Amino acid sequence: MTKIALITGASRGLGAALAKALAPTHHIIAVGKTVGGLEELDDAIQAAGGQATLAPMDITVDAAMQQLCRGIFDRWGKLDLWLHTAIHAAPLAPAGHIGPKDLAKSMSINIEATARLIAYAGPLLGDAGKAVFFDDPRGGDQFFGSYGATKAAQIALARSWQAESVKTGPKIDILTPNPMPTATRARFYPGEDRAPLASIADEAARLLPAILD
Repeated sequence: MTKIALITGASRGLGAALAKALAPTHHIIAVGKTVGGLEELDDAIQAAGGQATLAPMDITVDAAMQQLCRGIFDRWGKLDLWLHTAIHAAPLAPAGHIGPKDLAKSMSINIEATARLIAYAGPLLGDAGKAVFFDDPRGGDQFFGSYGATKAAQIALARSWQAESVKTGPKIDILTPNPMPTATRARFYPGEDRAPLASIADEAARLLPAILD
C-alpha cells in the first residue's frame, strides 16, 4: 500500500526538495501558495515516476485546512508522514521597530496555522504516523525579533506535542537543517556569498534517513 506524505510549504525550498526525495516511496500531497512552484514540483515528481496531489492553499485559512484534511481522510483514510516546512520570514528589524503587520503575519503563519494543523493532521497520523518540524534557532539574535520569536514558538508547540505523544503516537521529530541558499535565507542575508551553503537537494538527502526512521 502506498504511503502518504503531506508536505506543507512544498512549492519551493526545502519542502520541494523533500517532496522530490520522498516521491519514490510516497504519494506526495504538496501544499503551497505558489501555483507555479507546485506545478514544477509535480512535473519533476512525474518525470521520476512518482505521483503527487497538488493543494494550492493558504495554510492560514482555517476552512481550507479543514477541507484539505477531510479530503485526505475521505481518499486515503490516513497520513503516514507530515513535514511542516511552511514559514514566514518577516523583514529584519530592531525589536522596538517591528511592523505590526509583519508581526501579525508571522504569528498567523508560524504559530496559529501550525497549532491548527497539529489539531487536524494529528488524527490522520494516528498512533503510527510521524510529523517532522524543522528548527532554525534565531530566538534572541539581533534584528530577528519577529522571526526568531515566532519560529521558537512554533518549535515549542512541536516539542509539547512530542512530549504528549511519547506513549500514544504519532512520533514527532524536530530536525535542524544546515544553512541553505533558500529564499527565506536570502531575505535575511541579501548579497551573501552562497557558495559555502549546503545545496538544498543535498540537505534534503541528508535529512531523509532521519525523517524515515
